Amino acid sequence: MSDSAARDRDVAETESAFAHPEVAPDRSAAYGDHPDQVVDFYAPRDGRTGAPLVVLLHGGAWRAPYDRAHVSPLADFLARRGFAVASVEYRRGGDDIPQQRDGGRSARASGADPVAGRWPETFDDVAAAMDAMPVLAARELPGADVRRIVVTGHSAGGHLALWAAARHVLPEGSPWRLPAPPPLRGVVALAPIADFTVAAELGVCGGAVTQLLGGKTDFEDRVAQADPGVLLPTGIATAIVQGVEDIVVPQAVSEAYVDAAARSGEMVGLTLLGGVGHFPLIDPAADACAVVAEEITQLAW
Repeated sequence: MSDSAARDRDVAETESAFAHPEVAPDRSAAYGDHPDQVVDFYAPRDGRTGAPLVVLLHGGAWRAPYDRAHVSPLADFLARRGFAVASVEYRRGGDDIPQQRDGGRSARASGADPVAGRWPETFDDVAAAMDAMPVLAARELPGADVRRIVVTGHSAGGHLALWAAARHVLPEGSPWRLPAPPPLRGVVALAPIADFTVAAELGVCGGAVTQLLGGKTDFEDRVAQADPGVLLPTGIATAIVQGVEDIVVPQAVSEAYVDAAARSGEMVGLTLLGGVGHFPLIDPAADACAVVAEEITQLAW
């Protein structure tokens, strides 16, 4: 496919994914004091009890303009498939971040996108939300089975999903390290930013990986605590769904993670979808979204 055709496909797929109206949650609950420390809960639409809980982490390059609203149609889609869903918000990067990264220019001054992520707040929030999830879900969705949790996320949210499942292999002394593996059935990562070295080399999302870690100066020191590609093996069932035509987070990023897992002695499932780009994975109108639901089902039930 030519570059222009790939861009045209991406535009069309993006428009389709973002064309769905926002779906209001059944309940919401805070896991902290910051306005972004909130979880939206969606009950299974068929009213079943004992439904597995899907924790959903949205993407958007860890940047403030993209919040959980854009994956609310996906949350509703999964709820209609019989899952209980918890859609997590977390602090993301914007022009108000005090440190001026990569040359001292703010994103607004340079005309670029807002800064990606907040260190350490983005990771603080995901860790706090996951730790609070069993209690919050039991209270807000009493019909959910919090013993069967699958974490999923798209793009930057796919990174956070993989990271959330790897906290027990974080370096000693990390504030987010868990003493034992988290009680998860598995992870389904959708076009995840799964390997920071390859993502940085490819300039994924305008250098978002480097920004997330605070810039080039801190990159090497922080990557050991943040890069799923080095936090292996996890011992937790993991599947990746990736569009072959993805020009936002290319297939090479997922393949690098799968290869790193294999070198660690762990097998990670990789489902490659031909003729699919970045956004159909979260678009309820796309066939790719049904594939995502099936991958979650295989781990959850």
